[in-house]
Amino acid sequence: MQRLYSVAFLLFSGLVFSNWLQASDRSSTPDWLISPIRTPVRLEEHAGNKSVTLTNGLISRTFRVSPNLATISLRLLQNGEEFVRGIKPEAILELNGRSIPVGGLLGQPDYAYLDPTWLKELKSDSMAFQFAGYSMAQPQARFPWKQKRYCADLDWPPKGLTVTFAFKPPSALMQRYAGLEVQVHYEMYEGLPIFAKWITVKNGSQKEIVLNRITTELLAIVERESAVSWIRSTRPRKFPNEIDPNDLAQMTKLRITVQSDYAFCGGSTKAADQTTFWLPDEQYETQVDYDRTWPHLLTCRYPYGPDVVLTPGDSFESFRTFIILHDSDDYERQGLAIRRMYRTLAPWCTENPILMHLRNADSESIHRAVDQCVEVGFEMIILSFGSGLDMENEDPSYLAQLKADFGYAHSKGIEIGGYSLLASRSAGAEFDVIDPETGNPGAYFGNSPCLVSTWGNEYFRKIKKFVETTGADVLEHDGSYPGDVCASTHHGGHRGLMDSQWAQFKQIQEFYHWCRYRGIYLNVPDWYFLNGSNKTGMGYRETNWSLPRALQIIHGRQNIYDGTWEKTPSMGWMFVPLVEYQGGGTAATLEPLREHLDAYEAHLAQNFGSGVQACYRGPRLYDSEETKAVVKKWVDFYKKHRDILDSDIIHVRRPDGRDIDCILHVNPLLKEKGLAMVYNPLDQEVQRTLGLPLYYTGLSSVASISEQDGPRKSYQLDRNYRVEIPVRIPAKGLTWFVIR
Repeated sequence: MQRLYSVAFLLFSGLVFSNWLQASDRSSTPDWLISPIRTPVRLEEHAGNKSVTLTNGLISRTFRVSPNLATISLRLLQNGEEFVRGIKPEAILELNGRSIPVGGLLGQPDYAYLDPTWLKELKSDSMAFQFAGYSMAQPQARFPWKQKRYCADLDWPPKGLTVTFAFKPPSALMQRYAGLEVQVHYEMYEGLPIFAKWITVKNGSQKEIVLNRITTELLAIVERESAVSWIRSTRPRKFPNEIDPNDLAQMTKLRITVQSDYAFCGGSTKAADQTTFWLPDEQYETQVDYDRTWPHLLTCRYPYGPDVVLTPGDSFESFRTFIILHDSDDYERQGLAIRRMYRTLAPWCTENPILMHLRNADSESIHRAVDQCVEVGFEMIILSFGSGLDMENEDPSYLAQLKADFGYAHSKGIEIGGYSLLASRSAGAEFDVIDPETGNPGAYFGNSPCLVSTWGNEYFRKIKKFVETTGADVLEHDGSYPGDVCASTHHGGHRGLMDSQWAQFKQIQEFYHWCRYRGIYLNVPDWYFLNGSNKTGMGYRETNWSLPRALQIIHGRQNIYDGTWEKTPSMGWMFVPLVEYQGGGTAATLEPLREHLDAYEAHLAQNFGSGVQACYRGPRLYDSEETKAVVKKWVDFYKKHRDILDSDIIHVRRPDGRDIDCILHVNPLLKEKGLAMVYNPLDQEVQRTLGLPLYYTGLSSVASISEQDGPRKSYQLDRNYRVEIPVRIPAKGLTWFVIR
């Protein structure tokens, strides 16, 4: 039986990487996920065929510039794969109730493909905004980032090129919209198959204009699978004919990831996506689907509104869409690309302080916790929910006492801050969001204050005052804005339903930008990374932390394994209930710590071994010298290998309680190019031959591997960049291997 386990494990770890190795010859084609690509981003002009190409050597987007501007190609250059099969407008604006395209060309005879010979016959839409020229600039920081704690050494803003295409109103609408300018911005980044897009509308006219809706991206995407019929899901849709992107992924292999910074109400890229819609393309009349309902049209737009009023001189800037073109169907490789995007476009997410969740906010508890953190090497304290901390309390004596307590922490080198609840509560019928269907207070989480009501404005003022007065370094912002709409017409910060979501999002967006400018660490259980948050849940169900201790440990490793497909280790937090949490009694808790040291060490080992920081919630980190030594052991281990442990994870075998499980950290740019953590959940010692996929370490022939701090041994990589190493792990134990 042991032999069968070993063979099965080797087969599993090898098959995970079989999809992408067919094109892994590094000598001929450098892999951007391994070798940094330094090719500058440039805009190439092609005078002969009236087009320009924005490219970074990995991807390109080509635009026809006459008789109007339109995207005619979106290409992955490594293999020449084309993503565009037809021409669409660059954007669509709804102004004062009238829909007006921006750019685009008319006359394409067939939308199954785009023949370049057709281009000279295409015409400009006389009712569309017309191309008026372009400019180039270096990328600008979307907002300032104060770097005040350990993080990856990354550029901010990232290197690349921003190209802005300007458009003027069509002649037929010049009288109404004279002076109105639309700018379509594209930004491409050095060394990444990623580009960004957003729209600016400037009202240089003498009249008030209402921007009811805006579609910022339309791409007629090449289908990678043809089906004769499309069976629609029965789940509710946000808009008529909308195809849920999750349903689409079940029926066709997408090689495109679409994200935006208008994201909320989710702990994953898919759940938080609010602006991506896959729709049928009515112009694609030759598709094989009989009803022509296959979702080939990628559309990016606000779910509501924004319905913003632009008075003369006003301007409006849309959300930004970020699009990744993938070169493989491999899930791990696509996940690595997504993680690289967040490291580059939200580099603050690489901040990864070692933190404690302190249950009590009195001075004595704070001082004791600070002293313990110093002793074992923790770096941050969050005054937890239920601690008694009130960040909305403006009493001068209260703020003065916390300022003194926080000052003590700072004198010892410990960052400190606390918890505040925003949504998931009621501020009273006068200030709560109004459900448009019932006309009564009602929100995603039951009740929620409208963020642009008087209460909302006062809330953010109080939190800013607390931070500035006390010197807080961290905000754990629970119930962050989940995208609630509000049908109220008397809240002041929005006019009605259609502008309520945009107005509330803008409020919290500006607050998080304010925090990032001041270096405030943001623990937010939502996907606000592109707007400044540092961390969200790695995988979190509160009641699971009331399970017996042994079950919590396996659940924890599963959460880490599953949560790091699209998140880096530093982007997600775990939880360790030092005291009872959500019930469970003594069987679920670790206190007294010295009596459950085996379970406590298991939590410490798998959290620090994965590079995932946990919220250690309780009044203390240790209760004896023996406990203190165990905590310090794993903190020291993490700090010794911090760079590689904060690096991306390759998923070798998922924890299931049936056999050993394994994750592998990789970073080809470090001296320690890999670190594999291997866990044995069984009640007996195991001996296995473990297959480690080392492709993403950057090694190609020989790996020098040491178990823990033992001697190094050389291993030859096979043609699939794998090595096989013997492992021997005691019952309920673990080991690790450092790869150089």
